[in-house]
Amino acid sequence: MNRVVAFVKDSFQEVQTKVSWPGISELQSSTILVLVGSLIFALLVGVVDFGFKNAMELFYQSFLR
Repeated sequence: MNRVVAFVKDSFQEVQTKVSWPGISELQSSTILVLVGSLIFALLVGVVDFGFKNAMELFYQSFLR
């Protein structure tokens, strides 16, 4: 149990003293970059999904005729 307590105390001290936290402007620019990247990726996945959906519908309809 002492090892767990020592680990938590050391981790907390390291976060307080050794970690360099970003400034507000860097944080905002990084957040915007992640949001834009996520939106682009979601649109790309949506387009590919729409294309596969239509391709599979055409493929299955060719067997039902």
